Amino acid sequence: QVQLVATGGGSVQAGGSLRLSCAASGYTGSNKCMGWFRQAPGKEREGVAGIPTGGGTRYYADSVKGRFTISRDNAKNTAYLQMNSLRPEDTGTYYCAASQVPGCGAWSRYTSWGQGTQVTVSS
Repeated sequence: QVQLVATGGGSVQAGGSLRLSCAASGYTGSNKCMGWFRQAPGKEREGVAGIPTGGGTRYYADSVKGRFTISRDNAKNTAYLQMNSLRPEDTGTYYCAASQVPGCGAWSRYTSWGQGTQVTVSS
């Protein structure tokens, strides 16, 4: 079993930045991808970014491409999401997730969600 703990959320004004962290523990060796998802109140959860643990192509939702950057530090079993130029529509609960199969741009393949961390962007 893989445990994921997301931290770093907060409240910022439009145009500001936040950096989210995801600490993974447990059977982390089985992870093929690390990813970030978000969910706004009353809306469906959506994939935001994904990265292969072994290196390779990174994937982003069109709405965040050019503003968000996903990265990882395998030695620390930690993934990050750097969020710049934040907009009010970025508001939501952000979840870290992991996938045990390849295909990091296929959002349905991710599992092991944590509690999530709240991001609020005000205008």
